[in-house]
Amino acid sequence: MEMEHVVIIGAGPAGISAALYTARGNLDPLVIHTGIGALEKAEKIENYYGLEKPLSGQELFDRGIAQAKALGVRVMETQVLGISGFDTFTIRTTDGDIETESVILATGSKRAGIREYEGKGVSYCAICDAFFYRGKQVAVLGNSDFALHEAEQLKNVTPSVTIYTNGEKPEFSREHDIQVNTMKIQSVEGENTVSGLRMEQDMSTLESDGQKESFYPADGIFVALGTAGSTEIARQMGAELTEKGNIRVNQEMETTIPGLFAAGDCTGGLLQVATAVSEGCAAGISAGKYIRRKFKK
Repeated sequence: MEMEHVVIIGAGPAGISAALYTARGNLDPLVIHTGIGALEKAEKIENYYGLEKPLSGQELFDRGIAQAKALGVRVMETQVLGISGFDTFTIRTTDGDIETESVILATGSKRAGIREYEGKGVSYCAICDAFFYRGKQVAVLGNSDFALHEAEQLKNVTPSVTIYTNGEKPEFSREHDIQVNTMKIQSVEGENTVSGLRMEQDMSTLESDGQKESFYPADGIFVALGTAGSTEIARQMGAELTEKGNIRVNQEMETTIPGLFAAGDCTGGLLQVATAVSEGCAAGISAGKYIRRKFKK
């Protein structure tokens, strides 16, 4: 397997900006993404430099990828499940593993979760927190390969793991032996800590007493909605986060792990296209410096 110099995860303004600068630095970057992300919600963008007429988020996204490809950047659409390693990294995706000297995280920020139970039974990283749930009942929220990956990590420490899709259709790309519950979630319950999930029942399954919901006990809930975002990946790798849960970076967009950089919404601050482009530029330049220093040694 050929070693990449730099892999950029995310194809929004931050990721593409990083790709342009690493490409111009002759690093032959690879961009991995799963689609448009938060830009899709932008109906009209008119406060970004150089736009004579407003663009939709989709138009800006498409133009960015086209610009990167014109410069020779390779773009791959696949789902990242996690990253491991130190000094060099292995990126696990639904299409196989990728080896790289450095990584730039630029997938934006999900801005979602169950905040009232964070630290009280709700976790966002199976690798980090599975140890605390040995032999206990745990729930994983999600319906994609990311949720399946987290559930399989938990299955190593406890046999009682259930994936809850919250009414969504499971979208797993492979066979598995994890129990799946597709009912819609009514609420997460518990006093000092999580005690379980209350589910809505389909009208056709109501019992004679008219009960419309049922309770499923859980000692812990792992949130794995959609695909693995930058913050989830950084947390898995052991990179330091800020008090607000963003990835901690310095002015060079370096995280606390050598060779791992982050840019855009995942670092906090102004959630603007201009900021994401600026940080992507800085991350791309810093990754180039890192690779050159590494090869000199």
